[in-house]
Amino acid sequence: MAQDATSYIQHHLTFAKADVYGGFHLDTFGFSLVLGLLFVGVFAYVARKATSGVPGRLQNFVELIVEMVDGQVKDTFHAKSKVIGPLALTIFCWVFLMNAMDFLPVDLLPSLAQWIGFTFFGADPHHVYLRVVPTADVNLTFAMSLTVMLMIIGFSIASKGLFGWIKEIFTAPFHAESPLMIILLAPANFAMQMVELIAKPISLALRLFGNMYAGELIFILIALLPWWVNWVLGTPWAIFHILVVTLQAFVFMMLTIVYLSLAVEDH
Repeated sequence: MAQDATSYIQHHLTFAKADVYGGFHLDTFGFSLVLGLLFVGVFAYVARKATSGVPGRLQNFVELIVEMVDGQVKDTFHAKSKVIGPLALTIFCWVFLMNAMDFLPVDLLPSLAQWIGFTFFGADPHHVYLRVVPTADVNLTFAMSLTVMLMIIGFSIASKGLFGWIKEIFTAPFHAESPLMIILLAPANFAMQMVELIAKPISLALRLFGNMYAGELIFILIALLPWWVNWVLGTPWAIFHILVVTLQAFVFMMLTIVYLSLAVEDH
């Protein structure tokens, strides 16, 4: 029984891989792409069909999200940028949709993938893998956070100029007046700036990954229990997980806004 449970868990935690670049995670890429297109499609549809009269439920829902994100951007980002609003909206909605894949029954899509693999391709069902929560893949969360880091550098250079950004790297946070002290403090300032810059994407990636991986694992463990225990434990955990899914999307969005706001401000 222990071996069966172990195999079940290992199977659910194994990615569908393509034998390129050391094992490209097809399921992570596929689900994140589809969910991104879903977000763009729904919002584009609502934007085209928007009316100044009495809005429908879908338009009301979209407007509620846009107003929430816009309010957070205005309260946190004090510079002017045409990018930060759409970026924050995209991050919140896309991360939320990827997180929300955790609400699907644990065996639903993996079992469907096994049936398709066996029926149409003759594959052994035990060797057909599928993970449906893209944000439970540390590769995706790190890719997103590294993109944020590149945007931090880009926003800093756009706001302060290339030489202004380089000057800040070597003269903050420890300031000095004399040229000699500036030179002596430059290595320490550079080290502090690099630690701060690198810590931001690492914290972003690991926070999102850790929470979603833990949630996914708990759902898998609950699925191993008898059906009545599954319902007793699964229902309250799913309700609580709604908060986790939404909060993690909100935190990723807010930290991105804060980091970009700090990037355009002078020390």
